[in-house]
Amino acid sequence: MRLFAAVVPPPEQLDQLGGVVARLRRLPGAGGIRWTSRPGWHLTLAFMGEVEEELLPELLVRMERAAHRTAPFPLRLHGGGHFGRRALWAGVAGDLDTLRLLAERSDAAARRAGVAMDEHRRYQGHLTVGRAREEGLSLRPFVDELASFEGRRWQVTELALVRSNLPVRGVPGERPRYETVGAWPLEGREGLSG
Repeated sequence: MRLFAAVVPPPEQLDQLGGVVARLRRLPGAGGIRWTSRPGWHLTLAFMGEVEEELLPELLVRMERAAHRTAPFPLRLHGGGHFGRRALWAGVAGDLDTLRLLAERSDAAARRAGVAMDEHRRYQGHLTVGRAREEGLSLRPFVDELASFEGRRWQVTELALVRSNLPVRGVPGERPRYETVGAWPLEGREGLSG
């Protein structure tokens, strides 16, 4: 199964982002972007890719430890940017140090459970809102529109392990479907080993 660790913003914050994305979708060139759908809006902490079923019990235990070791923290969706010429995203502001720590703990939990993880890179919190269908599209007008976006603050209180079910090839409009495999409260109990 295809898994990733994530923080899922609350519905109110997703509503705010939805308003901004609706404006983005009216900009010239918006048809050249494949927009992500609201059910898929999340902050990926650690992408695990395909995980063997037999690793799941240990992964669940280790993800729970990572959550219990991390205290709740404030975040808000804020601004935006792009990776390369393809991915358009909304950014985050708030306690980014704790967000990075939770991402590192999620990555370490997966590795310790035996998941073959990609090369570790410095984490940058973001929520992907769209991907350019082709290289030539300028994402600058979309990033400019996102620049003034200031979402309301919320308290991150949960770590989720999410399964990504890829779309069926050849089915127009088909999108990935996401299901939560496990979710754990953030508790900030540092004494637990990971």
